[in-house]
Amino acid sequence: MIVNSKKLFLSALKDGYAIPAYNINNLEWTKYILEACSEDKSPVILAVTPSSINYFGGYQVVVNMVSSLINTLDIKIPVVLHLDHANDFLSCKKAIDAGFTSVMIDASQMDFEENVKVTSEVVNYAKNKDVSVEAELGSLGDDDNSSFSYAYSDLEQSREFVFRTGIDSFAPAIGNVHGFYKGNEKIDFELLGALCKSVRVPLVLHGASGLDDNKLRTAVFCGVTKVNINTDLMYAWSSEIKRFLKNNKEAYDPRKIISSGEFAIKKVIHYKNNIIGSKNKL
Repeated sequence: MIVNSKKLFLSALKDGYAIPAYNINNLEWTKYILEACSEDKSPVILAVTPSSINYFGGYQVVVNMVSSLINTLDIKIPVVLHLDHANDFLSCKKAIDAGFTSVMIDASQMDFEENVKVTSEVVNYAKNKDVSVEAELGSLGDDDNSSFSYAYSDLEQSREFVFRTGIDSFAPAIGNVHGFYKGNEKIDFELLGALCKSVRVPLVLHGASGLDDNKLRTAVFCGVTKVNINTDLMYAWSSEIKRFLKNNKEAYDPRKIISSGEFAIKKVIHYKNNIIGSKNKL
């Protein structure tokens, strides 16, 4: 069943685990994630970026695909369908109207007051639709994180931001980056713990791919209740596809090529579910 994340996050925060959020990039990935999490009895967040939605063919296509897979595969675990990193109100509105149960408005590149304004607009629209809203403050790096302008979330500003916007979950900048980390990660767990006590809403860890197990566990201990994972899945899947094509030079059937990565991606999912959600058993 497709649900919003509010009750799931509260349970996770109370019992000390996190809900995995895996990006879906095609139908096969969606199927693999649902099957693996169902086997683990782990609630899951299916995250879709605006660019991936365009790749799929639209918001309604994504909703229909996920709903059909849940019904066809007889998935019983709670599933959140989440719009990831939308940077404007209209994208969030389209997702909500199509049937998404969670949206992230990422106006973190705007100044503080504009971020508050845009985020509040999304919250006001979502609250009457039973849709949860995530937002971000500060700035994260990306794959090429050897040189980027990084801004940690300010504690007092974060508390004001959450209070004024009424968001359901908060994604802080604590030294985390999108994509794999290059060099030593500089995750500020002291800031993370302080934010957990200060903002009083569930926290989200973006850029979890490549973080070692102890750092992931520590993040959950410090109050993170949603962990975003995408690059780890991409790397595992693409590595296996390359191996398959190298060993099967005459292969041309796209079903066989794409599905050759199934075991690799499910292996990562099972492993991550155990690390961040070992208590998270239905």
